Amino acid sequence: MAVSPAQVKELREKTGCGMMDCKNALEESSGNLDKAIESLRKKGLADLAKRSGRAANEGLIESYIHSQGRIGVLVEINCETDFVSRNTDFQGFAHDMAMQIAASMPVYVDREDIPEDLIKAEQEIYREQALGESKPEKVVDKIIEGKMEKYYGMVCLLDQPFIKDQDKKVKDYLGELVGKLGENIGIRRFARYQLGEEL
Repeated sequence: MAVSPAQVKELREKTGCGMMDCKNALEESSGNLDKAIESLRKKGLADLAKRSGRAANEGLIESYIHSQGRIGVLVEINCETDFVSRNTDFQGFAHDMAMQIAASMPVYVDREDIPEDLIKAEQEIYREQALGESKPEKVVDKIIEGKMEKYYGMVCLLDQPFIKDQDKKVKDYLGELVGKLGENIGIRRFARYQLGEEL
């Protein structure tokens, strides 16, 4: 199906992806904008997986101070080249991540960072809750799985809904950036400070 330049332009503005990527995604989705966006997101995540083995030793440390100096965040975002670290999209992503951490209070970057004993303890709590509600044994595992997904969505930065677009997760936003800039990009670590906490 032929797609119009206006459709390609609209998709490009919404996703920030390259002209040919947008044109191909629209052709594959028969001009359906939502399906084309979904296709580009999936491609970004595929690119993310493909590039994740490449060394990302460049990048930047972004800081963000919120609520009149009551909350502060430092986050390290890595990429492969100094050139990309100076890119406005990359810097915008870093700033968005600092804001995300300030607002959503993640504890870990990714679910792989959570200690195994903590995951087991959390699963055991959910198991006890389900059995305490007399749920049949055969559905208990499904209940635990669903509750664990919600838990990851609270404590893991990459699994959180993105504060500027609740329809996508932070990892989707990261995948889109990888697809657009063509480099391995990763969130290495962060620290969040809140005035008076743990005093």
